[in-house]
Amino acid sequence: MAAGDTTGSGRGAAAEAMPSACEAADAVRAGERSAAELLERCLAGIDRHNDALNAFVHLDVDGARAAAAAVDAAVARGEDPGPFAGVPIGVKDLEDCAGMPTSHGSLLYAGGPAVAADSVHLARLRAAGAVMVGKTAAPEFGTLQFTKTKAFGVTRNAWDTSRTPGGSSGGSAAAVSAGLVPMATASDGGGSTRIPAAFSGLVGMKPSYGRIPHPTADPAQTAVFGVEVTTVRDAARHLDVTAGPDDRDRVSLPSPAGSYEAAIETLDVSGLRIGWSMDLGFAVVDPVVAELTHAAALDLAAAAGAGALVDARIELTDPVKVWLGAGAATLWLEIDEHQHYPSRLGDLTSYVRMGLEATYDRPLRTTVPGMRRRLRLEEEVAAIFDEVDVLITPTTAIPAFAAEGPSPDVIAGVDLTERFGLAAGAMSVPFTMLANLCWNPACSVPVGSSEDGLPIGLQIIGRRHADDVVLRLARLLEQARPWPRHAPMAST
Repeated sequence: MAAGDTTGSGRGAAAEAMPSACEAADAVRAGERSAAELLERCLAGIDRHNDALNAFVHLDVDGARAAAAAVDAAVARGEDPGPFAGVPIGVKDLEDCAGMPTSHGSLLYAGGPAVAADSVHLARLRAAGAVMVGKTAAPEFGTLQFTKTKAFGVTRNAWDTSRTPGGSSGGSAAAVSAGLVPMATASDGGGSTRIPAAFSGLVGMKPSYGRIPHPTADPAQTAVFGVEVTTVRDAARHLDVTAGPDDRDRVSLPSPAGSYEAAIETLDVSGLRIGWSMDLGFAVVDPVVAELTHAAALDLAAAAGAGALVDARIELTDPVKVWLGAGAATLWLEIDEHQHYPSRLGDLTSYVRMGLEATYDRPLRTTVPGMRRRLRLEEEVAAIFDEVDVLITPTTAIPAFAAEGPSPDVIAGVDLTERFGLAAGAMSVPFTMLANLCWNPACSVPVGSSEDGLPIGLQIIGRRHADDVVLRLARLLEQARPWPRHAPMAST
């Protein structure tokens, strides 16, 4: 890791509880604490714990200190630096951050130069006063549900370092759950915000597609930006800051009519038809996950004043198979632009290499069945939301598995390879891809833990554009089932 100078960061000092992003920003804006002091606490935590977690793969200490000083100077002048004033954040290493390299978790780019400009998402966070600390680990091109790369090694879960924090926003989840920073950016093309949130005991909100502009090309049209955070309020404020159109993204949505941060406390959701599905009609689920998430779903329905859960009738064209066939064009866009194929195949992880080799000489006509399956899936999901207003599922089929991977091939005694064939590797996380393919907002909220103390998340999926409803329900669930905001590691 390129760590920079952490002189004075306090190795060995006991870590004070990290405030939420909103708490930290509000205190800085009120002059009750300094951005510089908050940053130094974060650097101290990184100094203590990053070797064990491998959450950060690059730090920009000098840049972060300069940004924090600028926030403090603005407050001293009587100015408001913004809704995330002085909040130190980690930046997922798939997203451009001015002054830092973007490695995409790949040897193809590791050690490369710093980029010149922020993504639209990061530019809005920076304008809101956020302080960019460094880049967080991600699997190569965001392809896996665990975080392990040839470039940077294995990233580990703060609740149990033998387990994965998830992927692809695994470094961000590890950093936030360990209390190294109050917030870290994420992205979600098939569950990459919600899976790490579930595995790491965090809140992970995937907005509606287009809610946050994403001007870089994405032929699959599944990926959205987000954050890993410890409270629903943080997720709502993040969306208030970053939502809104940008002309570089032709599918970006108009600015929302109201505040998401206000909606989580005031939106009336009584009378909503809340549907429940344990398996989306095809998945295999660990019994502990099944029992805990169903109980949490009942609690949520009661808290929302919705009455009984509706057992949703689910008949889907396999969303896992559809999703696995959707991302090849996006990957090829990256690889072809820099002419990395076939000369750099040996530098790629096996998962990325196999995907490229399998599609290299595939004629366009062979992609038509996959397109047709996706269109059919969209019709099927629309039919679900004719019957219910919200769909609740487990976020993942199992708690976090081994940090080094691979995903287990047996769940609840079922041989996944025998039942699902080539899709078996994705069956630990079969629930999240649906919202990406059909552009629905979805949020994972922690609801309890397994027998060995690993976090388990519940997923709330709303109809398209109903991000406020999803966040309001997430807040009600957070209140009904309080959960520790950080792993025990954060207090050491």
